[in-house]
Amino acid sequence: MRHPDLLVGAETGDDAAVWRIAPDRALVVTVDFITPLVDDARTWGRIAATNSASDVYAMGGRPLLALNLVGWSDELGTDVLVEVLEGAGQAGRDGGWVTVGGHTIDDPEPKFGLAVIGEVAPDRVLTNAGLRPGDALVLTKPLGVGVVATAIKRGEADAAVVEAAVASMLLLNDVAAQVALAAGAAGATDVTGFGLLGHLRKMAEASGVDAVVDPSAVPLLPGARELAAAGLVPGGSERNLAWAADQLDDGGVDATTLRLLADAQTSGGLLFGAAPDAAGAAVERLRASGHDAAVVGRVVAGDGRIRLAPPTPSDR
Repeated sequence: MRHPDLLVGAETGDDAAVWRIAPDRALVVTVDFITPLVDDARTWGRIAATNSASDVYAMGGRPLLALNLVGWSDELGTDVLVEVLEGAGQAGRDGGWVTVGGHTIDDPEPKFGLAVIGEVAPDRVLTNAGLRPGDALVLTKPLGVGVVATAIKRGEADAAVVEAAVASMLLLNDVAAQVALAAGAAGATDVTGFGLLGHLRKMAEASGVDAVVDPSAVPLLPGARELAAAGLVPGGSERNLAWAADQLDDGGVDATTLRLLADAQTSGGLLFGAAPDAAGAAVERLRASGHDAAVVGRVVAGDGRIRLAPPTPSDR
């Protein structure tokens, strides 16, 4: 039997749980870790920590406390690990949370992340199940991290492309969460490993609605389309597309665009629904704060399907 104070659990599709500890206060608990995405250890640590805190923001909360999770090999040495931890510490200072230790295991493949505890108002929890017919869909960061990461591993990403991807991954979702709440959002998620299509499928099914996405409106990282067209697509993105396919009407969209919409993200942005006027204002506020945000679609009555289509005249 579900405990009455467990407000949100795994059934919503989020990698977090929300536990009410007082009438006006609840805790968010989440965990995530990743393998290295970039060569610079400090930058990797900062990206990993930013990524780990993302689910707290996706639920409308703010992180308070974190524990380091480390898989490490002696061959890498402690100096490199110190750099990783320093990078994570910078993310914590930027986001206002405190990291108070953690746990390390021997691992031939390095891994790093955080277990994070945050807080949220119980009556303002954002969930996968909160989309409403009539909502406009806002995406707060561009897609393409997965293809850029693949290009980095193969030595085929130029410096400007890498710089743009790293900057996006280092951007905390704190402002995005505040903007979503101010816009009256009830449904939100962070776009991470399942890609935009995978996360949107989970939201549409949980909310009992359909989603219509305009592919041309979805922001992409510089160089991402060219890299995807050249075949630099991670296996996770292909699996995401296969999983979303049975609930997807692709509208004849080209294969490269489909792979980008399913691209597996690390430290991606938030996807949330809000009334159209509020969504437009939210995008303006986000762009003013340095986010490459956009209204990418709309929510209609339905049963969990996604349709790719340009906006109709009534949507403009």
